[in-house]
Amino acid sequence: MNDRNPQHVTAQPAMQLAHLTARAPHLVQALEALAKRADNREAAQTLLDELSGITVLVAKRFTNERTADGLLEAFHLTIGCISLGISLADIPQDGDAQLSFLLHHGAEYVFQMGFRRIKELSGLPYTAFVSDFDNDPYIQQRDIKLLFTEICRADPIAPWKGDTVYRREFQERQHNLRIVACAKWLRQKHYAGPVKDPDLDANAVIAIAVIFAIAGDGPIVARVGQHDIETLINGVRATPLDIDAGWNALLKKVPPQFHPILRERMDEYRNTIVKKILSKTSIKIIITEIQNFYACGELDVDYD
Repeated sequence: MNDRNPQHVTAQPAMQLAHLTARAPHLVQALEALAKRADNREAAQTLLDELSGITVLVAKRFTNERTADGLLEAFHLTIGCISLGISLADIPQDGDAQLSFLLHHGAEYVFQMGFRRIKELSGLPYTAFVSDFDNDPYIQQRDIKLLFTEICRADPIAPWKGDTVYRREFQERQHNLRIVACAKWLRQKHYAGPVKDPDLDANAVIAIAVIFAIAGDGPIVARVGQHDIETLINGVRATPLDIDAGWNALLKKVPPQFHPILRERMDEYRNTIVKKILSKTSIKIIITEIQNFYACGELDVDYD
């Protein structure tokens, strides 16, 4: 047998991953632990009453309390939201500990813990593009509902990964938040004065700043026109330059918390768009590429 067979090498880790992530919702684990306890009738009745009340409230707000399907969907959302609250609490992840936590705080409190996390998550940017559209109350409520449904829907007899989805989404949105913060700072320091456009393509702002910094220790550029790109290309092609010196000069102007983001772009652009700028590639081709893939909505189109 060939020990270097890729299928042979990867099969076992994949099986282990499936085993680790395939588990019942935390609320179900807690209820299973309750079923094993003696004299559990009173606690079980209390939880049943609380879960019934929460389910009805969820149905009224998010599904439909007048239909069986609406109540079933609300029940699944209730299970997942309580499970999320338990999962994100600082307690051992076993049935007995989860049950003790649930009985101590009550199902409604734990549900609110999970739902607060959903609301907090919805307040973080899901992309690095910011618009006034994001501040519309209707859109904000829609986003909360979408996240609530995506993360918290849990079938009690099926594996649930909602807390894993939450943690991954939280990390991605925190990263977007850092990108947006970096772009906002660069806009404030733009050489021609702060850029006040309410729409912000944060990745594009950062791309412009990094690309224009190759010219040397000049001012911060966060918004450009096509003429500016043409001037940059002609200038750096005419005069030998030290790209790293220009980028280091930019880093010295920018707060340290944004350095990892900028360095990541510098590493990415060094052998892609910067290499093309310094080559004999047609200026028109480079302008088109920068407009379509780097500057995007942060480019002022001043001629065709």
